Amino acid sequence: MTHDLTTRGLEVFGELMGEGAVAKMQEGIASGHFGSPIGELATHYAFASVWGRDGLERKQRSLVVIGVLIAQRQLLELKNHVRIGIRNGLSVREIEEALIQTTPYVGFPAVASATTAIIEVLRELGLDVQTRTAEERGVL
Repeated sequence: MTHDLTTRGLEVFGELMGEGAVAKMQEGIASGHFGSPIGELATHYAFASVWGRDGLERKQRSLVVIGVLIAQRQLLELKNHVRIGIRNGLSVREIEEALIQTTPYVGFPAVASATTAIIEVLRELGLDVQTRTAEERGVL
């Protein structure tokens, strides 16, 4: 069963993050170094058992995760999941709507921080090179 979870988890991880990421994940798990058990748990649980489920499309899963990460102010993971969301078919507009939808529930400070992180990813991907962050505009 563990081998099946590892295989399925790495397959899903590769679909979400790209094949180059699979080798890095495998290397981290196999290293036996600090954190390798966490990588294995993520592979089995988050990727094989949760992302690998039927019931929601990947695009929908991405919206859920992006909303949760905005609420938790987990900006590094948010950046990863914006990349994943785009790979899963989310548009820039849909990501912006996720920010708007979370605002009444998590507040403007959380959304402002998330907006900066998302703008940085959109720049990196070449999807929006015009928009400046609140910090760059001198608002924050």
